[in-house]
Amino acid sequence: MKTPARRDGTPDRNRRNEPKRSDGDRPDRRRSDAAPKAARAAKPTEGGKPARPARSANPKPATNPTKSTKPQRKQVQAPKLSNAKPARQQNPEAGPKKRLAWGEGIRLQKVLAQAGVASRRAAEEMIDQGRVEVDGLIVREQGMRIDPATAIVRVDGTRVVVQEELVHVALNKPRGWQSTMADDLGRPCVGDIVAERIAAGQRLFHVGRLDADTEGLLLLTNDGDLAHRLMHPSFEVSKTYMATVQGIVARGVNRQLKDGVELEDGPAKVDQFTIVDVGDGITLVRVVLHEGRKHIVRRLLEAVGHPVIRLVRTDIGPVALGDQRPGTLRVLGRDEVGKLYEGVGL
Repeated sequence: MKTPARRDGTPDRNRRNEPKRSDGDRPDRRRSDAAPKAARAAKPTEGGKPARPARSANPKPATNPTKSTKPQRKQVQAPKLSNAKPARQQNPEAGPKKRLAWGEGIRLQKVLAQAGVASRRAAEEMIDQGRVEVDGLIVREQGMRIDPATAIVRVDGTRVVVQEELVHVALNKPRGWQSTMADDLGRPCVGDIVAERIAAGQRLFHVGRLDADTEGLLLLTNDGDLAHRLMHPSFEVSKTYMATVQGIVARGVNRQLKDGVELEDGPAKVDQFTIVDVGDGITLVRVVLHEGRKHIVRRLLEAVGHPVIRLVRTDIGPVALGDQRPGTLRVLGRDEVGKLYEGVGL
């Protein structure tokens, strides 16, 4: 065994006990080739200035590790509000819900209609569009039954308060008053008569309209579905008018109006026509029909040669005006309300 020697030929005693390097301990020449290249690149040039480092083909953008990107606030679209009245508690505590037995409860679209959100047909469209939520879950099933006393119903994110007590009143609209809840021109309107009820939180719908020159019976309710059906001609709710017309009405006018008269917006006819009184060149007639087109009674009578002087609506279905004074309200009786609902299939 040879002893390692120094340059002067004497043995090196400090390196006797060093272990031999294996192949794995030897440095990799291929890896170390990059170091001399980098050193050569860093050497100064003849002018004394260091050489510029070579640019990489895909430079990475400089980032600051200490500075984090600011999180962007999520844009939340504002919910569409409907006509529903917000509840006092928009987010009540969730609790166990009692499962309804088959056939119990009220259909969801009817609950929405009774709450004044929309008519039953419009409520069904809201359900199809996924705008209705019950107990935190979006409902798309038609005909779902709920218990209004315990169910939490929202439309477009707004809580719906189900009005337990429905309101049905009869108004004798005076002549010259507008059939609106408000008037931009400051003219007297129906909203002035029911202002106290509106201030108390009631949301009333007027069933149909009467033009300013027509007086008589006008129904108001907070049941949107009932109001819609009473106005729709497909349910054929009869309306009775007493009309004072010019001239002496001949008997043949009765048959003419029942057969139908061609108007500018299509044919129209009456269900019943009765001559009540005749005198001094005017005639008092009773007209019963179920159509609700604008000025339909006036246009029909004028088409047969008898323009209207005065027009009063006296009946809507089973509800009669009676001797109610102009400008006053009367709460409908239980029998009248029951017949109204029965007449429109509710």
